[in-house]
Amino acid sequence: MDLVSSFEAQGINFVSLADSVDTSTPAGRFCFHVMASLAEMEGDLTVDRTRAGLESARLKGRVGGQKRLMTDAKVDAARRSLALGLPPREVASTLGASVATPNRWIPASESMYPSRNRHMIQPLLSAIFSVSLGRRLRQGPGRPA
Repeated sequence: MDLVSSFEAQGINFVSLADSVDTSTPAGRFCFHVMASLAEMEGDLTVDRTRAGLESARLKGRVGGQKRLMTDAKVDAARRSLALGLPPREVASTLGASVATPNRWIPASESMYPSRNRHMIQPLLSAIFSVSLGRRLRQGPGRPA
């Protein structure tokens, strides 16, 4: 509607070949404005009906959207399984979900095998640092490694 109004201000007429509407004639302008008004009214009615339906559902205690797949019990079970070191793919298949679903519910810091990482990374880091520190102490200052 706004586009056609800006065209009219510039002296450009709108012609619809499918509906035989020509805004250069008074009857064509009338027909176009009636159809535009009906379309606007239909859009407003759709918005009103949608809002009313959502409000009615809310009053009945229903919430929109898809039913939640991950219950609190499933999230806890997935968290425990990942902590035991099970692969994410196996945990997801046990839950009947994709691998992305548990990832959405469990932070990455928890889902990356926390018990396994803690036991593997700490000794590895301490061994690396003690070796490099011991090498530096044996070589003394100023000597190349």
